[in-house]
This record gives sequence, C-alpha cells and structure tokens, in this order.
Amino acid sequence: MGFNLHGIRRARQAASNGKVVPKGYFAVYVGEKMKRFMIPIRYLNQPSFQDLLSLTVEEFGYHHPMGGLTIPCREDLFLNIMSAIS
Repeated sequence: MGFNLHGIRRARQAASNGKVVPKGYFAVYVGEKMKRFMIPIRYLNQPSFQDLLSLTVEEFGYHHPMGGLTIPCREDLFLNIMSAIS
C-alpha cells in the first residue's frame, strides 16, 4: 500500500485558502513552524494517533493557543505516522 495523503492535502489546501475546516476533519499544528494539517476524524480511533494525543496533553495540557490541536513532534515523524494510518 502506498503513501496516500490526498484527502489531507485537499483539506489542507481548502483551509489555507481561508476556508473553514471541512466537515469530517479537524486542524492540527505540527513541528517547529507549526504547520497546519487537516486530519480526518476517523484517525482519532487509531492507537498511534492516540499516542500523539497523549504526548500533546503532557506537553501542552488542554490549552492550545493556535486555535487547533498542537502536536509536539517533528513534521517528518508526523507524516510517517499519518502514512501508516492511511
């Protein structure tokens, strides 16, 4: 199975064009530059994504000043995890 983040890219393009977060997605900010990604809600059930959420709570608590969820990991690691999920 190949690396396919087409839905995430399409949702991210819509959000970066000033549109709201598409239905069925939520915004996360990742990496040092706080790059914004749109993640399908179905990913919330994945154990590897739940591990990232646990790290997020440890690092930031429940306060996220960016307006979306801030995930404390490198962008390349995040993309690898998203690839494994999809």
